[in-house]
Amino acid sequence: MSVYIWLFFLTFLFTMVALDLGVFHKKIEIPSVQDAVKWTVLWVSLSLLFNIVIYFLYEHNGPWTDLKRADLTGVQAASQFLLGYVLELSLSVDNIFVIAMVFSYFRVPLELQHRVLFWGIIGAVVLRGLMIGLGVALINTFDWVVYVFGALLIYTAVKMLILREETVDPGENALVKLARTWLPFTNQYHGSHFFVTVHGKNVATPLFLALLMVESSDVMFAVDSIPAVFAVTRDPFIIFTSNLFAILGLRSLYFVLAGYMAKFRYLKHSLVFILAFVGVKMMISNYYHIPTGVSMALIIGIMAVGVAASIKGSDRDPFPLKSPLDREHHDKS
Repeated sequence: MSVYIWLFFLTFLFTMVALDLGVFHKKIEIPSVQDAVKWTVLWVSLSLLFNIVIYFLYEHNGPWTDLKRADLTGVQAASQFLLGYVLELSLSVDNIFVIAMVFSYFRVPLELQHRVLFWGIIGAVVLRGLMIGLGVALINTFDWVVYVFGALLIYTAVKMLILREETVDPGENALVKLARTWLPFTNQYHGSHFFVTVHGKNVATPLFLALLMVESSDVMFAVDSIPAVFAVTRDPFIIFTSNLFAILGLRSLYFVLAGYMAKFRYLKHSLVFILAFVGVKMMISNYYHIPTGVSMALIIGIMAVGVAASIKGSDRDPFPLKSPLDREHHDKS
């Protein structure tokens, strides 16, 4: 891939992120579900539009694109991007559960959660880029790594099936423990600041601990999601862009779904089957290639079954839950 294409994508990426925090969410306020839905639709729309860009980039190779080495047609590249995006977005659902637990544990005010997610995603962009680069280098150098990645996904699926309840304890996180050992902390929030000066001494706020936990949780989930996308494609540009578009939409998706996590009780079961399927797909990839269309249909179908089962189960609840964002606005009105 030409360096100019990489620079164009990264410039677009950071421009959108800067507009998000520096213009549209400059003020510290509680985000509404309606606003989160609009941003979710925006990011999904941008992802689909970029999928069209992927098609033309790979279909019409030119001296400025430098895609001849990719050996992919426009349809193949676009299909791989879309499947990688859908797969990453599906696996990110479990990350939303953990983020909700982190915010609850540290009692992060609703109006400050957007800032934590913003900087968490900035860190995720850098970490994912490094991990994807390392993964591509390993697979291109050692063919047997693909079996390691496949086995890792299957192991994760089995572990999720056995551990039915979420066992993440932010207080026991190694990074959080290390930070508490080496840094002075205040127990009070000071607006959107991660560090403040108290009695002439620089100290970290609980908001910084929450950010560390969100970053570390993303690393844990990247260990699953990045190997999973290698089962879809080995093209670094498609892997990176599909991952990043899914991550950028995760923040707004969190505010849409966070208040309804208890309703989607069967989604984790869907993720188990998705991880197992992708692990098997990766381990047999050198012997049999499962068509991209079939993989996408299975992944979407598995998620749809989980959503439908969750909705049907929640219909029996005489006291349906509402989003905490809606409740917050209601309490202030």
